[in-house]
Formats: sequence, C-alpha cells, structure tokens
Amino acid sequence: MTVLVVTNDFPPRQGGIETFVRSLCDELPDPVVYTSHEPGDTAYDATLPFPVIRDRTSMLLPTARITKRAVLLLREYDADRVLFGAAAPLGLMGPALRRAGARRIVAMTHGHETWWAGVPGTRQALRRIGDAADTMTTVSSWCADRITPALSPAAVRRMRRLTPGVDTSRFFPNCGGEQVRKGLGLEGIPVVACVSRLIPRKGQDTLIRAWPHVLAAVPSAILLLVGGGTDRERLEDLALAVGVRSSVVFTGPVPWADIPPYVDAADVFAMPCRTRRLGLEPEALGIVTLEASATGKPVVVGDSGGAGDTVRHGETGYLVDPYNPAPTGVRIAELLTDPARARAMGAAGREWVRRDWSWSRSGAVLRELLDV
Repeated sequence: MTVLVVTNDFPPRQGGIETFVRSLCDELPDPVVYTSHEPGDTAYDATLPFPVIRDRTSMLLPTARITKRAVLLLREYDADRVLFGAAAPLGLMGPALRRAGARRIVAMTHGHETWWAGVPGTRQALRRIGDAADTMTTVSSWCADRITPALSPAAVRRMRRLTPGVDTSRFFPNCGGEQVRKGLGLEGIPVVACVSRLIPRKGQDTLIRAWPHVLAAVPSAILLLVGGGTDRERLEDLALAVGVRSSVVFTGPVPWADIPPYVDAADVFAMPCRTRRLGLEPEALGIVTLEASATGKPVVVGDSGGAGDTVRHGETGYLVDPYNPAPTGVRIAELLTDPARARAMGAAGREWVRRDWSWSRSGAVLRELLDV
C-alpha cells in the first residue's frame, strides 16, 4: 500500500516538522515523497531507501500545476493513501487527490494552523481541508483546542492526536557531549544549551537577559546557543548590551546528524519559547525539548502553546514565563547549583520519553489512520 507524502517540510531543510515528517516515513511500508526543492537535496535524497520527487519550486502550494503533478504521482506510483506533512495549505489538494483514487487522506497540523483557525478566509480554508481529509491530526492538546472551532463537527469527531517521537538510539546520555565541550574549550565548565533556530519565538533573548541572574550564582557558567538563524546579530548585540557577551557562545548552524552531541554537552537544556504576533505564532510542541530529556538533561521551557506537553513541571524540568528573565535565570541557577536534582530530573525525563514518546508508537498511530 503506497503512501504519497506531500510536504514542504523535509530534509535537508532543518526543523522540528522536517524531522517529524522524515521520521514518519521510516514507519510507513512504501512511502513516496513529493516535496519542494532545497539546496543540497540531490545528495541527501540519494541516501534514502524510498523515492523523493522534488518540485522545481522552493515551496509547494496548492496551485493547479502542483495539484496536477501530485495527481500524476499518485497514479504513477499506484498510491492510494496520502499524507499531507502540513495540512495548511497543501490539504486543499485533498478533493483532487480523492477523485484521482486516494482511499485514505491524513492531514497533519502543527502550529501555524492555529492562526489559520482564527483568521477569516483561512479559517474557511482550514474547514475545507478538514472536511476533505479522513483525519486531521494535532501534535498537542493546546493545538487541538485552537483548531477545533474552525472545523465542522464531523471533522472534529475524526481528529486524532499524532505526536512526534524521539530516537533514543541517537539521543542518549554520553552521546558525544565531552567531545563537543573539548572542541569548544568548555571542559569542566557549567553549560546551559539552547539548540534551536535563532528566531524570536525560541526565546534566546530571554536567556541572555536572564544570564546575569545565572552568573550571580554560577560565575563560570556558559550559555551555548546552537543553531543559525536571522536573529543572530540582534542576539549578539543584546549580549554585549547586557554585559554577558564573554559568557555566550554561538556555534552557528549545525547539521542535523551532529545535533545529539551538542545537546549532550549541556548540564541544562533551556528554551524559553514564547507566543508572538498576538497569538498567531505559538510553539506547537517542541520536539527538541523531548530530545534533551532523552539525553538525560533537565529542561527549562517557556510556557507557549503546546510546549507544556514536553515537560513535567518539577519532575523532568520547569515550565517558565518566557517574558520574565529573572525567574528563568533562577530556575537555571537552581539546577546548576544542585547537580543531584538536575541528574534526577534528567533521568526521569529520559524514562518518560522512552516510555511515551517513541517513534514506533507514533508510527502505529499513523498506520492505523492510513489503514496500512
């Protein structure tokens, strides 16, 4: 039973949704991916055990040309199941693919569909997407609550939760952190890491503003910001203005395959993510937080959208107000100055992720929804 996966979110482009979609492909018996063009995609696609068809554009949209191409691929590969990696806007192709022979259609939602649900015009489009799919999935209870009012009663009844998993064979304690520390000259130094794109929603600026509070308790602590992004120059300027630039290390972009050791290099993982643009830009879940837990790290996470689903407050880490640097700094300092507590939270987080956040569990849910 071939599944046509239609998505803009696919490696070598990096991000949580990209990891989510790519990993789900491994859980399907016979996937075919139709996705957008990305620099470096030819070399990446050659490593995969299933076909990937790249459009000439850098973003798929439900235009007549792209819809026709998707229909042709459905027929060429004799596919009768369709998975939309993100429901909006690609799920608008659902009726055409149904007419072409798709027996089951699953449309995944993440964070941006929550603002589609609240804006006139896109709200109606999201309703059409929900009606065209056999199932619309959500990654968190928060996302489900925001999307449900935009859908028809029948589509709401068909909704299911489909969360990403964590590859605990990649993310585990001592998976290379010492080598990263050595390479960065951070051996024996308390390290707090944020592994994420450098964009305003992720809250790296809150960490920088919180850093004087951390240094007051742990003067040698280093803030390790792992990743690239449009916000780097602003963050560097902010670190200078706050007076902590010498205590903040920017790694720049890190390939997806090399990420686990950077997470492992931390004593504490922190990402005070926040909701922006009047609620239109939330953190839908935050898979990197779960990856940090799998690596045995205590986590400090901002209370935004569905991010609260990735931490058990007081057990695997702390949920903090992402707009208030001082309490964020206090929580980080607590963990750095109490290694026994930090280790206990990290161990609890790893056990929780191993039990409840496996890819095999997510794959089983998706196979059921696609009836494969």
